[in-house]
Amino acid sequence: MANINIDSQKDRTYDAIVIGSGISGGWSAKELAERGLKTLVLERGRDVQHVKDYPTTNMYPWEFEHRGEMPYKVQQENPIVNRCYAFHEDAAHFFVKDNEHPYIQDKPFDWIRGYQVGGKSLLWARQTQRWSDFDFEGPARDGFAVDWPIRYADLKPWYDYVERFAGISGNRDGLPELPDGEFLPAYPLNVVEKYFKQKMEAKYPARKVISARCAHISKPQPIHIEQGRTQCQNRTLCQRGCPFGGYFSSNASTLPWAAKTGNMTLRPDSVVHSILYDETKKRAVGVKVIDRNTKEEMDFYAKLIFVNAAAINTNLILLNSRSGRFPNGLGNDSETLGKYVAFHNYSARIYAEYDGLLDFKTAGRNPAGGGYIPRFRNLHKQEMDFLRGYAAGFGAWRSSNTDRSGFGKELKNNLLNPTLGNWGVGSHMMGETIPKASSYVALDAQKKDAWDVPLLKINMDYDDNDEKMKKDYLDTMEEMFVEAGFTNIRRDDRWQAPGLDIHEMGGVRMGTDPKTSMLNKWNQMHAVPNVFVTDGAAMTSTSTQNPSLTYMAFSARSVDYAVSEMKKGNI
Repeated sequence: MANINIDSQKDRTYDAIVIGSGISGGWSAKELAERGLKTLVLERGRDVQHVKDYPTTNMYPWEFEHRGEMPYKVQQENPIVNRCYAFHEDAAHFFVKDNEHPYIQDKPFDWIRGYQVGGKSLLWARQTQRWSDFDFEGPARDGFAVDWPIRYADLKPWYDYVERFAGISGNRDGLPELPDGEFLPAYPLNVVEKYFKQKMEAKYPARKVISARCAHISKPQPIHIEQGRTQCQNRTLCQRGCPFGGYFSSNASTLPWAAKTGNMTLRPDSVVHSILYDETKKRAVGVKVIDRNTKEEMDFYAKLIFVNAAAINTNLILLNSRSGRFPNGLGNDSETLGKYVAFHNYSARIYAEYDGLLDFKTAGRNPAGGGYIPRFRNLHKQEMDFLRGYAAGFGAWRSSNTDRSGFGKELKNNLLNPTLGNWGVGSHMMGETIPKASSYVALDAQKKDAWDVPLLKINMDYDDNDEKMKKDYLDTMEEMFVEAGFTNIRRDDRWQAPGLDIHEMGGVRMGTDPKTSMLNKWNQMHAVPNVFVTDGAAMTSTSTQNPSLTYMAFSARSVDYAVSEMKKGNI
């Protein structure tokens, strides 16, 4: 009988390995597979297939046992994830529960995660804005963090590329601080949002109110139909998974596209323990994996490795990838790995009422969420007593009043006939935080998880800069609300731990100098040239814009470079 070793190293060798299947991992997989590389995608969570594994997507409210609310017991058992706006009965199965994957909070930090194929691309808020040179030049101007090794011109063609494929809706607003893109038709502002826009831009010309840009297909193009996706139905049930593919997710878009090339192998239930480094070859040679269910350990091999595990988990994997050459984590010659982690400050909101335009009401749902106010502070000069700036959301809705008095027929009639009230308006801040060495993630020396991976310690907090920025946001928005004639203004200076913005970034930052950064301008490790990091961990600073579109552009750009270098024999 022939001696057949079905688990040989050859059977576990690929051209490329992608760690993670979320927004950036899906793009890395698509680009690698399209270029002919046999690509293994490792996902630590369960498999989720488009449409097939969206169990709640078409359920009516009354079909949920608790009408969408999480039972009190579940809320008490999950205080961290329960604070997330989307953690409800219709989407709870896409979230990591607190006790399943513990971590250590040196300071309070709400780490919101989605461990499944597609990751958080099934759950994201789908807001998409490009960065500008105001953002890429920020560290060089004020000296905090290191200078970005790229500028907007380096990323522009890749923004164009990913926007056309993903489907991004928006207007061409002509703002240098928020570059225009390859847009599908925008979702319009409603009458009160338009009124606010007109009043603000007349009084404050530098403060723009635009239609929010979002990853929703408002008008399908042939490339979207070819993906099997169609027009967004404006259901705003996106966190359940969209059977129409109306919004961009790895599950609906990049992963199926990669699969149809025949070059992608997807392996869910694969917890990445570490990246294997060969000190003779001076290259990473593979990835050590622990099977999520059986706890079996196995190694997979490749010439090229893309790390897309999401920012904090990417830091964890690299910190745990220790060798004689890199005792403190793979590629960590600069000793910056795990440091200079930052996030977005979403800790303030403001609400009010408007008693005008009462001959209008809202009908239907806007998946873009309404308006967006791009950053206007500290753009052309340092004008405030804080660094960087903030953007803001803005939305308006017509309120209704329901009379719950009476009994029997009278009560039923009251409930079925609510009356319209004033307009409600609201805004939330999106502030840039400054990366600092004191903001870090690290491995615990003693505690490990169920897969023998060290638990992660997180140490991040707001600082005085964040507090000054938040006060300016609240003062400025209140001033704008007064100018617009809004009443009953209510400031919400809420306390929420960092992390609930779900925009953690940094720890494996880009830079020109290997002594102060981990990655070069191609998202390539300075010290390990066949390893690329294109998720949030690579970010040198955070800007005010939602970051996912930039991760997509980084991934496509880096694969293009990496494959070119492979063909030249440089990788």
